[in-house]
Amino acid sequence: MNIEYIKDNGMDIAVVSSDGKVIVDTQSALDLAMTVKYEAGTANLVLDKRLICEDFFILSTGVAGEILQKFVNYHVRAAIYGDYSHYTSKPLKDFIYESNQGKNFFFVATKEEAIQKLTQTQ
Repeated sequence: MNIEYIKDNGMDIAVVSSDGKVIVDTQSALDLAMTVKYEAGTANLVLDKRLICEDFFILSTGVAGEILQKFVNYHVRAAIYGDYSHYTSKPLKDFIYESNQGKNFFFVATKEEAIQKLTQTQ
């Protein structure tokens, strides 16, 4: 796993990259959040959706809810970028839509959009 720290619009952001999955369950998500928060001093996280286990995007598993609740508890904001067009689940589409209306979690198409969302919604 590689974490690139950037400053955009006066805000510190951690951009995570990896050759494999980084978030496979609630504990790995929490570990990532704490690593970013305490090593970089930022609570703003950008990552490619390919780094997240597919169970996250199957809402009935509860993985997404558990992870986002941990992030809320620890005041971590995240923007996840990638292609969501192949998902047909209405609940998932609604979840993505509702998340994008808030200030803490975003699902966007590109890394640039992810960084922009975090810097524009504080």
